[in-house]
Amino acid sequence: MDLPLIWAGLIAFAVLAYVVLDGFDLGVGILFAVEPQDEDRDVMVNSIAPVWDGNETWLVLGGGGLFAVFPLAYAVVMPALYPAIIGMLLALVFRGVAFEFRYRAETQGGRRLWDLSFLLGSTLAAFCQGLTLGGLLQGIRMEGRAYAGGWWDWLTGFTLLCGVAVVVGYALLGATWLVWRTEGRLQQRCRAYARWLGVATLALIGVVSLWTPYLHPRFAERWFSWPGLALTSPVPLLVLLLAWRGWRGLQRGEDLSPFLCALGWFVLCFAGLGISLFPLMVPPDLTIWQAAAPRESQLFLLVGAAVLVPAILAYTGYAYWVFRGKVRPGAGYH
Repeated sequence: MDLPLIWAGLIAFAVLAYVVLDGFDLGVGILFAVEPQDEDRDVMVNSIAPVWDGNETWLVLGGGGLFAVFPLAYAVVMPALYPAIIGMLLALVFRGVAFEFRYRAETQGGRRLWDLSFLLGSTLAAFCQGLTLGGLLQGIRMEGRAYAGGWWDWLTGFTLLCGVAVVVGYALLGATWLVWRTEGRLQQRCRAYARWLGVATLALIGVVSLWTPYLHPRFAERWFSWPGLALTSPVPLLVLLLAWRGWRGLQRGEDLSPFLCALGWFVLCFAGLGISLFPLMVPPDLTIWQAAAPRESQLFLLVGAAVLVPAILAYTGYAYWVFRGKVRPGAGYH
């Protein structure tokens, strides 16, 4: 068995699961910026309350897997992207505290303070995830087996663009999630948000996608020359197809299809990222096999993952099934 390749696939799956699941609940927090009514905010939070903490399990699995199975990649990525990663983690902690404390606030001012905290934590976490993605894509300078760059090498125009793109994309996921899970005036407003956010997300996907191949010659060769072109050419076509289907669903008053199309965009972007990077673990030179731990360690951990991953999938599916359906005012989780 090619254990490094298997583990790379497992970690990629964990990261994708985190993005598509935690992305929409971060997006709900970002949309607090445009929803001033307390009752509507309660409905928004109650729509994600049963599942938001379980969604973050995939982040722990992805980060823990990287540390255990690809220790060299972990040792290079962490010092290169410390500010963005630590900012993301602190924002997620702050957001989690605000999530619970907003229900315990005894004054209106206290409630508004925790709502603002929830908004800022959600937005900062999403922005830092985009910075981390951009910093990884643009490459990390190494000498031998160690990081050789500075504290601020990750901060460039490309990483800032990726940060904004992730915030807007997560807000789109949040809006379409609320279209699916709510009703009435809140749902109608979220349909309008989803239209504007969909246009903005599509534009940002286009700009980031056009910029990425020019970061490294390897990326350009993969996207614009044969046989890589056979893999890459369907991606933009599928993105446009989903854009048409999602817009049509919003116009026709459908509830679920806009959310599924928005998720499809993220899956396709993740596929494009994989096409660009494979077999690199850390651009521009560190491959999956070079970064891997000893085979014995990988095999030992794979036994645990074979039990843990199905259990997480089963729990996640069960939680979403139990708490399915529309969320209405006054019938919340808390």
